[in-house]
Amino acid sequence: MTPAISIRYLYKWFGRTKALDGLSFDVPAGSVFGFLGPNGAGKTTTMRILATLLRPDGGTASVLGHDVVRDATAVRPVIGYMPDSTGAYRDMMVREYLDFFAAAYRVPDAERAKVVEDCIALTGLLDKQNEFIEGLSRGMRQRLGLARCLINDPEVLILDEPASGLDPRARIEIQEILRTLGGMGKTILISSHILSELRNICTEIGIIDHGTLIYAGSIDEALKRARTAHRLEVRLVGSAQQACDCIAAQHEVNRAEVMDGRIVVWLDETVDDFSFVAAVLVQAGFRVLTIREEEIMLEDAFIKLTGDDQPPLAKAT
Repeated sequence: MTPAISIRYLYKWFGRTKALDGLSFDVPAGSVFGFLGPNGAGKTTTMRILATLLRPDGGTASVLGHDVVRDATAVRPVIGYMPDSTGAYRDMMVREYLDFFAAAYRVPDAERAKVVEDCIALTGLLDKQNEFIEGLSRGMRQRLGLARCLINDPEVLILDEPASGLDPRARIEIQEILRTLGGMGKTILISSHILSELRNICTEIGIIDHGTLIYAGSIDEALKRARTAHRLEVRLVGSAQQACDCIAAQHEVNRAEVMDGRIVVWLDETVDDFSFVAAVLVQAGFRVLTIREEEIMLEDAFIKLTGDDQPPLAKAT
């Protein structure tokens, strides 16, 4: 299947600073693709190139098969781009603002009111449609920016930090909107520093650092690659220290410690079955309450995969 977005060996310089250094990755059609990287990694530069707002210094990028440099006029009608800082005409009302952009996109007069109405409903702005933009909260302005991106019914959405600066409730609401859009079959490229939230909405992620691809693929695979050892938490009835000593004596165990009344166990990364821990404890006369594997967080994977000592995990194809 042809990817919705394809980037090959993309380079971009700002003076002596290299923002992109041979960046290559694909975004599958219909996916919600999380774009991760530290500040200055090149995320915004990449997105501005895809939105035809910035010319690369080398390499190619295409959206739905259209080259963003040679065929920019074909790219613009099929994308919706939301920058990290959304500007708006603050002396206009919400509906007036969206109607203005519908006209700019040459939506026929007979269809314009329905298109604007649908975008307002989808982004939860019905109660705000007749209010001035100047009086909107940041969360509502972000919704308005997203509604503007949808006016031309784009197949591809390029969203740069859409939840930045929002309170927890507003972030959850934006997530729900993005899930809805993903369910409609739209391809979404979204950058964010709120890593745990991407796990809830993204089907795939790409991680870049210093303008170079570090990883591209599923979140589960990223977590798997970032793991260096299994970590268990054990709770039981009896002496935690005696039980800890019993566990630590097993050859599959790298380390075991008592922490706040629970036993934390580090297993060798090659160990997939940790049922032996329960068996050893029961045989020693302990009553086991719970044994659970502590989940590696997306933040941990992000730090691990972007560490200076990490070699690239994905090669351009």
